Amino acid sequence: MSVRPLDASAADAGLLSFDGLRAQLRGVGEERYHHQHPFHLMMHEGRLNRGQLQAWALNRYYYQSIIPIKDSIILSRGLDPAFRRAWRKRVVDHDGDAHSDGGIKRWLKLAEATGLDAEQVRAGTGTLPATRFAVNEYLNIVRSRSLLEAVASSLTELFSRDLISLRMEKMRQHYPWLSGGLDYFEARLTQAPEDAKFAINYVYENAKTRAEQELAIQALRDKCDILWAQLDALYFAYVQPGWPPPGAFLIEGA
Repeated sequence: MSVRPLDASAADAGLLSFDGLRAQLRGVGEERYHHQHPFHLMMHEGRLNRGQLQAWALNRYYYQSIIPIKDSIILSRGLDPAFRRAWRKRVVDHDGDAHSDGGIKRWLKLAEATGLDAEQVRAGTGTLPATRFAVNEYLNIVRSRSLLEAVASSLTELFSRDLISLRMEKMRQHYPWLSGGLDYFEARLTQAPEDAKFAINYVYENAKTRAEQELAIQALRDKCDILWAQLDALYFAYVQPGWPPPGAFLIEGA
């Protein structure tokens, strides 16, 4: 990574150093990342039933399915061939190629492990309306805001590895029948840190002013809010008060 020299005016304006910017971004994760959401806490404590895990896997699939679309939008906006070559990896990671399965197929394997039908999951049958609204807003961010902000919105990957490691440990402990469907998380243990390293370097090198740095930080806040909102919808529909809207997935026997 090249280190951008700071002139006196930039320093006076409070432009964050690389370490300072990374600390600010990590602070967003500590405050807003969905590892603290009550639905995830219930998951990690083994307090979700099979139906609630099915609802989570189904709704999360909608998010997973738009990730390569989101990354394709960002890819199409990049004017630098080196940027496009680096970002292309993300699309392949999720869509797969002739040599390997992608994250979407791995997530369907997890959904099947919960007892769901893969084709129904793929079709989005029963997905919560609030899930769709939240996920579609992520696409709006990467379409309508600057490329800098679009890239910065991906930086939940800075803190996702810890959550993934915890989730795998707790799922094996509390839901051993899901163990055969955890390939998605195994792959993300290496993919997410690699992606985060590239993205944070890009944000640092291309945020030329403190105002642009603040836009990048806000984009990450907004992404965290989108992830949180998805879990709010699940909690309301399937935990408390337990009111799934018309057309939504229904837990068998509930």
